[in-house]
Amino acid sequence: MIRWLPAELHCHTFHSDGKQSLLELAEAARSLGLEAVALTDHNTMTGLTGREEVTAATGVEVIPGLEWTTFFGHMLTLGITEYVDWRNLSPFHIHRGIEGVHRQGGLVGVAHPFRVGSPMCTGCFWEFEVSDWNEVDYVEVWSGLFPSIRRNNARAFALWTDLLNRGHRIAATSGRDWHVSDPVPEPVSATYLGLSAETQASAGLAGAALEALRRGRVAVSMGPRPELFLTTAEGHRCGLGDEVSLPAGGRPEATVTAGVDFTARAGHWELPGGTLQMRLMSNRGELASVALTRVRPQAELTLDMSGVAWLRGELTGVFCGAHTMIGFTNPVYVD
Repeated sequence: MIRWLPAELHCHTFHSDGKQSLLELAEAARSLGLEAVALTDHNTMTGLTGREEVTAATGVEVIPGLEWTTFFGHMLTLGITEYVDWRNLSPFHIHRGIEGVHRQGGLVGVAHPFRVGSPMCTGCFWEFEVSDWNEVDYVEVWSGLFPSIRRNNARAFALWTDLLNRGHRIAATSGRDWHVSDPVPEPVSATYLGLSAETQASAGLAGAALEALRRGRVAVSMGPRPELFLTTAEGHRCGLGDEVSLPAGGRPEATVTAGVDFTARAGHWELPGGTLQMRLMSNRGELASVALTRVRPQAELTLDMSGVAWLRGELTGVFCGAHTMIGFTNPVYVD
């Protein structure tokens, strides 16, 4: 059984350049229907003091993290217990830092890779040379408020797609880069992490969230949560981040279930239109598109999976006065 946890994975407090305490951050997250936040202050972990007390007071899980803030790019590090020094990282040696995070069982993600850099934001534009993208756990493809309409995010989304097409199995997330807990008029995106009950029982909520991100069991949305499943002719059902094997001979087909969970963060977003479109995208391009509504929140169709290496769903519709992508799933992978 998978539980979907709405989270914000890029947050700051006054321990770096934020204007909020950890308690204020968690209270604001709860008011937005979020159940977890990752504290990623710039180059410090001191803001995590009192983390357990904040979670107990608000019910919002605090995932420990840190944002390496360098002249050559910002990298999010999640799940670490000890500070990993980034100061010896040249543009050609990012993997030394990544190895230090992975030794602790943590995850690394590229933050806002195409945001305008210096002098507007020192190091915000990603310039590190990544020699092996398999070592990077995720890319923050949506950054900021109303992320789907930002040009820099379109470039980040295209980077992720290119990495998938090159055979890398890398997750994609959203990150508000949250600094102030004041109310905002623009829509907020959530990263949904699919938690297994077994992992949560053994590793706790934060551990299960990190494992979901590591596996690519992730969906992102400003509104309802998009869903995607793939079922083989033998009845094997796979979800986000899973790998499915299809027969090599003949015409490999699979049943694809595309859906929308309209209960996700209900009350924190509005949809004026009654119909949404789910585009089924792959390394072969768009394979199909299905219409989904509150009355018909799921659709099944049989697809020819010849040559498909990955499949994801992209949910589009009218949102906050714009026809835009509302959310997307991470891929199901095909062997």
